[in-house]
Amino acid sequence: MYRISQLASRVGLSRSALLYYERLGLIQGQCGSNGYRYYSERDVQHILLIRQLQAGGLTLIECQQYMHSQLDRALLQQRLTQLEQEIAAKQQAHQLLSGLLGRSSLAQWHHELDQIAPDAHLDWLQTQGFSRKDAIRLKWLSKDMNTHDQYMRDFMHIFAGVSQWGPGSSEDTLAALANVPFAPQQVVDIGCGQGHSTLLLAQHTHAQIIANDNDEPALQRLMQTAEQMGLNERIQPHCADMQMLHLAEGEFDLLWAEGCAYIIGVAQALKHWQPLLRAQGVLVFSDLIWLTEQPSDEATSFWQQEYPAMTNLQQRREDIANSGFKLLHTFTMSEQAWLNYSQPLQQRLHQLEPELGDSSAWQDIERELSIYQSFLGEFGYQMFVLQAP
Repeated sequence: MYRISQLASRVGLSRSALLYYERLGLIQGQCGSNGYRYYSERDVQHILLIRQLQAGGLTLIECQQYMHSQLDRALLQQRLTQLEQEIAAKQQAHQLLSGLLGRSSLAQWHHELDQIAPDAHLDWLQTQGFSRKDAIRLKWLSKDMNTHDQYMRDFMHIFAGVSQWGPGSSEDTLAALANVPFAPQQVVDIGCGQGHSTLLLAQHTHAQIIANDNDEPALQRLMQTAEQMGLNERIQPHCADMQMLHLAEGEFDLLWAEGCAYIIGVAQALKHWQPLLRAQGVLVFSDLIWLTEQPSDEATSFWQQEYPAMTNLQQRREDIANSGFKLLHTFTMSEQAWLNYSQPLQQRLHQLEPELGDSSAWQDIERELSIYQSFLGEFGYQMFVLQAP
């Protein structure tokens, strides 16, 4: 027999808790001749049984009920479902906190956040110390704030050995230029990179060209090439974010943007860039689109991660119409445009595999090239020639 203090020590509960148990009828003490209440070994076992039931989420009142009746399976299923939801929430919280501390990947979290709150995501990354340039690169390239710096070092090391940073060809660029209904005089090449399209525009027009990119080293290489070709006097480098160009409105008759509108979204790009054009000015841009109504699962999965807003030609036509532009001409860029990009890059990957084969940047680029090789034709770059009101 146990006095209440001894019972409390035996089962690990306080005296007040045991008195509450007794008021509920879960234990029944016997009054001794000395006036003290005593509890039996059965009371000890009842308490231990109750505590085991409580561990499953049952309340004391429910435990009291099920001491004298069968368990309610519907109630147990309800509690189990609730518990599973709580566990999932805790696991998600653990994963996020672990990621924010740099102990695990944040790639999926960044991806989900960018789908539901892209602008807030970009602002928050800058609050965490990333420049706007690096925040955008994190969104489209590294996808993880913890590994971003190393990823970008590897990525830029790979691309330092190739001259073309995206699919394109002189033939496609000139085919688009041929559909501009006037001889341009003032041109902005947005997101020009190392200047493949910039140099072609300078060679085939008499225009003054502003070459815009947010990568200063790329612009420096462009200007070195332009000087060698005798074109530097008509090309002005302009290092700025494509969403904040800070150029005079209504001053340009041609805006050129190959393979970069996706960075801020096609609809946003049309909205932000249109004020730069004079009346009846032209915007030429290219965008990755689906060319089939039923793409392969593997290609779909890949582009849902890499370019979630990727859509088809009909949707892009609607975006253009809604923006107020008139579509003058559109065509799918040639297979040669992809070969110009992918073949030198594949050779560069092979060259660097002993050094970088285990890096995330190398593996991401290799994966992208394999998707091109397997599924090109299900998707492709589409060139659009638009005219402003």
